[in-house]
Amino acid sequence: MRAIMFGIMAALLATGCAYHPPASGERVNGAPAELTCNGKIQPEEQVQLDRVDTLMAREHNHAALAQLEARRMSTVDHWVRYGQLQASTGRLDEAERIFRGLVDQCESGQGHHGLGMVLLKKDDVMEALKHLKKARELTPASAQVRNDYGYVLLMVGRYQDASYELRTSMELGDGQGPVRQNLAVAYLLTENWAGLQWMTQEYDFNGEERAYAERLAATFRSVQ
Repeated sequence: MRAIMFGIMAALLATGCAYHPPASGERVNGAPAELTCNGKIQPEEQVQLDRVDTLMAREHNHAALAQLEARRMSTVDHWVRYGQLQASTGRLDEAERIFRGLVDQCESGQGHHGLGMVLLKKDDVMEALKHLKKARELTPASAQVRNDYGYVLLMVGRYQDASYELRTSMELGDGQGPVRQNLAVAYLLTENWAGLQWMTQEYDFNGEERAYAERLAATFRSVQ
C-alpha cells in the first residue's frame, strides 16, 4: 500500500579542492559544526546548487551528491540537499541524522520537511506528520510542503484537512506536479464534486487523470 502511495509523490561546479563531509564527532546532533543557519548563498555557490538540482531532477542522484561534496557546505540549502541525496541513495539513517541536526541547530522549516519525508520512508507515519506540520507552519507558502503534508493527512484518514492543504498547494504551484492526483483523491474521498469540477475548469484536469485518481481513492478506502 505505502509503495503505491510513494508512487503518487514520485508520480522531489566551480572548481576547487574536494570537500569531505566532517566526521560524526565534528557535528552537533547530525548537523555540521560549520553550518551557518542564516548564511547567504554566494553566486558561485548558487551555480553549484543549480547543477545539483538539475542532476536531481534527472534522478542522477549519485552524480548530484558528488557535485555537492566538491565544495565546502556551510548553508542550510547545501545540507538540505545533502540530506535529500543521502535518503535518495538509500542512506536513510544518515539522512535522518542530518535533518535532525538542521532542526535542532536551526529550527529550519526545510529541516522539518526533510526529516518528515525520511521518517515517512521509514514508515514512522505519525512522527512524519508531526514534522511536516511544523514545516507547514514555518514555510506556509511552499507548494511542496503543503502537498507532502496533505498527502500524509490522506494516509491517516484526515480527508477534509488534506483537501485544504492540497488545494492550497495546487494554487501555490499553479496546478503542476503530483498534487493534481493527490487533491483529486481527497475530493473523491470527501465527495467534493464541485472541487473536481473546479480542477477541470481551472487546471484542465482530464478524464484519464480522474480515472487514475478513482483507482487510488479506492485503494485508500480499502485500508481505512
